[in-house]
Amino acid sequence: MNVLVVGGSGFVGSNLCRELVERGHEVAALSRNPDEGDLPAEVERLSGDVTAYDSIEAAFEGRDAVVNLVALSPLFKPSGGNERHFEVHLGGTENCVRAAEEHGVGHLVQMSGIHASPTADTAYLKSKGEAEEAVRQSSLDWTIFRPTVLFGEGDEIRSFTKLVATPYLTPLPGGGEQQFQLMWIEDFVPLMADAIEGETGDLGEEEGVETAEESDAGDDDDAAEAADEDETEEGGEEDEEATEVEVDEDADGDVNPHVGKIYEVGGPEVQSFAEVVRLTWAAENKPTSVVPVPMALADVGLSVLGSIGGPLGSDQAKSLRKDLIVEHNDIDAFGVDPEDLTTYAEYLGVDPAAAQPDRARA
Repeated sequence: MNVLVVGGSGFVGSNLCRELVERGHEVAALSRNPDEGDLPAEVERLSGDVTAYDSIEAAFEGRDAVVNLVALSPLFKPSGGNERHFEVHLGGTENCVRAAEEHGVGHLVQMSGIHASPTADTAYLKSKGEAEEAVRQSSLDWTIFRPTVLFGEGDEIRSFTKLVATPYLTPLPGGGEQQFQLMWIEDFVPLMADAIEGETGDLGEEEGVETAEESDAGDDDDAAEAADEDETEEGGEEDEEATEVEVDEDADGDVNPHVGKIYEVGGPEVQSFAEVVRLTWAAENKPTSVVPVPMALADVGLSVLGSIGGPLGSDQAKSLRKDLIVEHNDIDAFGVDPEDLTTYAEYLGVDPAAAQPDRARA
């Protein structure tokens, strides 16, 4: 297949491009600075900005599938303010949808985020939710992924953790009780590649893909309906109905079972942010004890810092109150067993007991 990866030089994009090349696909990576990515030599590098339609439109010509990965970080307040989330996530997605429709792209795979919703209370999640709406209302075959937090070589979570938490003794809002379900990037990108190829694996063939959480009000008995109603923690029920999805068959007459699905995926275990902090510093042989800070105080502090130009702001304070976990891990739609996934401690090469307070103080 001929696949265009929009945002292909970034953390997720470079890993996905590598996976697709290894599977024998023809791959192009589109980004503002394509020369910066660590990409295989086989990948065609294209320059374009998703917020400028004319700069990306030609790249969609002749593609069998397009993956849209472009995103700003939810961990930091973007340069230009929160409106940038809507310019990049919503406007950029609308441009990708328009170009894909214009050039008859067969399948659009969109990376969103856990808790994304048009009614979310942060600019990042709200813009991601509105971007999902743009994809679902398009005439394209689509698949949407909502991963939790991804880690791996070049990730953001470890650098963010070291920014906000010091070794040995560190204050954390709410004692770091926010729940995480970290997922290794090399466990995640094969799922996106499988969605492009229409693969489900052994478990997926037995259980089907109906375990995937679907979004928006729809007719449960109508196989042509794009998605079922989804209510996220902060989003609530959405009022609009998804458009019907016309699922195309491939050259062999097979229907891709991932079309019209929204997949919420995460790693093999749930940990508190305090545990993530301890493991992160344990990888450098630096034990860490946590001092709880009241959430109300953290809200005020981050809001004040954001108002004077700091990298964190009120949206980041709100994010600290959201557990980044899935209610049902949709990896089973791809035949993946959670026990086969890599844990954060395994990736770091540290003893999992280092996550516990008693070991941290030892």
